[in-house]
Amino acid sequence: MPNLQPLQLLLTTFAGWLNQHQAKVIEYLVEENRVLKEQLGGRRLRLTDDQRRRLAAKGKALGRKLLDKIATIVTPDTILRWHHRLIAMKWTYARPRVGRPGLMKEIRALIVRMATANHSWGYCRIQGELKKLDHLVARSTIAKTLKDNGILPSPQRPGAWRTFLRSHADSIAATDFFTAEVWTARGLVTFHVLFVVNHATRAVHIAGITTNPDSTFMAQVARNLTMLGDGFLNGMHYLILDRDSKFSAQFKKILADAGVKVVQICYQAPNMNAIAERWVLSVKSECIDRMIFFGEESLRRALREYCAYFHQERPHQGLENTLIAPGSTGGSPTGAIVQTERLGGLLRSYYRAA
Repeated sequence: MPNLQPLQLLLTTFAGWLNQHQAKVIEYLVEENRVLKEQLGGRRLRLTDDQRRRLAAKGKALGRKLLDKIATIVTPDTILRWHHRLIAMKWTYARPRVGRPGLMKEIRALIVRMATANHSWGYCRIQGELKKLDHLVARSTIAKTLKDNGILPSPQRPGAWRTFLRSHADSIAATDFFTAEVWTARGLVTFHVLFVVNHATRAVHIAGITTNPDSTFMAQVARNLTMLGDGFLNGMHYLILDRDSKFSAQFKKILADAGVKVVQICYQAPNMNAIAERWVLSVKSECIDRMIFFGEESLRRALREYCAYFHQERPHQGLENTLIAPGSTGGSPTGAIVQTERLGGLLRSYYRAA
């Protein structure tokens, strides 16, 4: 027995040192939590469910008395309340769903869809359309659904820009500028390219290329676009354009005299001229940004080649992946597949040989 006294003394000393070490660690962590809490400046700390679960599990093991000494983020009562909530969740079973809970959600979505796509439809008109689909819905339900989704009643509901464009596509064109950098004898020069696109056919016309799109240039472009016989805007009633100052008053007057109404889009709203913006993306990503131009003629040649490719060889998603103006290429369905190239292979297309 006397031989165990040194060992017991060693264990006692080590246990005392360990307790002191743990106490210092706890004191440091408590103080660190206080500092972090002060950094919040009185703002409430937002914890996730997973964080609450972890604190509740650890807090329960420590007990209320020890929690009173070390808890700084939340109170001991809060931690114990979380623990009791976890116990309750363990013994709570989900009740089986009865009936058809998803049907009303589907009907509400259909009401919103109908009202959004048909701005002139009132409550009764939507009610009748739903009845055709075997959905008997009260008028008050339709009114509440529209109100909950921030949709105004029929007389006050604004028309959709997309609906207007689709219903008038045959008589709508859009125009815009894009720029290209060209190396000349004067160094790097910025050229402005003005184009017009037909909404219905997606056909594109390069209306002008210049380094100085002043009012004189724009007036001549307007005359060319509305020229009898060959003008690209012949038969068009609307021309969509942005509020760029380059579209001068004289330019708009010449168009108006020719029966073409100018429709200006809102400020910073490129989606209102989406078809023109999409063409700019196509010509830049597929051609302009992949070439270096030396002289104005090289830019004009590239645009001529790209427009021919765009019209005759490139399928368009907006036209259900068909061509704008199919060329003479094509053969039997079983013919050999032939590749054509433009701009040195920058633009490629494929067709079956005869």
